[in-house]
Amino acid sequence: MKKIKFMALASLCFILGLQSCQKNEDTIIDEEVAVKEVSAELLAKLAKAQINTDNAKIVDFMLPDGSTKEMIEVEGDLFMSEEDILNLNEETSATDRNYRTNNLVSQGKTITIIGYTGGSNALSTKERTALQWAVDNYNALSGVSISFQLSFGTNYQSKDMVVYHNPSQSGAGGSAGFPSNGNPYKFVQIYGLDNYDTNVVEHVITHEIGHSVGFRHTDWFNRASCGQNQNEGAGSIGAIDLGGNNPETSVMLACFSSGEDGEFGIDDINALQIMY
Repeated sequence: MKKIKFMALASLCFILGLQSCQKNEDTIIDEEVAVKEVSAELLAKLAKAQINTDNAKIVDFMLPDGSTKEMIEVEGDLFMSEEDILNLNEETSATDRNYRTNNLVSQGKTITIIGYTGGSNALSTKERTALQWAVDNYNALSGVSISFQLSFGTNYQSKDMVVYHNPSQSGAGGSAGFPSNGNPYKFVQIYGLDNYDTNVVEHVITHEIGHSVGFRHTDWFNRASCGQNQNEGAGSIGAIDLGGNNPETSVMLACFSSGEDGEFGIDDINALQIMY
């Protein structure tokens, strides 16, 4: 079965990112292309925050209006600005195998989320349907204090979150980020999903929204779902244990398959009830 590796633009409670690339049965295809070198100062700061610096590089991150912002990519799926890295705290608790970030969205918050419909970054009809399904799944949860108010259009500046298509990104998957200051991460990208059915697109969007409200990858400590053995690091982001006995059904695994149904696993639901 084909598997895809998420890259979620993770906002280390500030601005981090994760993204995705594609994996065939026995071969992981790394979709990223190295561009610029990261300074020794920033690499040292990342290492002290217990973030893996292998293959760290500088890349351009596309915003909904088509403009780009320079970010530093580490671990193949985390993105930070230079300022974010310099402001990192130096943590020592990277051995706990946990599931959420230190920062969360404010309890009881109604999150305004918009599906972008303008220009080349517009969501397709299938992607809009998948976004609606993903939001419906979040709003259907009982015992969870946050909720989502969905609209479609181009006025994303006033919204808490915007979901949009990035046509320039290689691979298949999405990117998002982690909460800060009681707010979800704003920018959720998806890309390369034209050949996947709506359920898979729903899964990707659900996953990225999950990062935006504080989920870490279920297998952040080894990325085993991608056929890897690589620790993403806890560091300043945090990786707080939410328990669970059925990780194989989680929407928050680092890699997803082409047969995903887009629905939460029981551990995802329990975790959201604990978080919110």
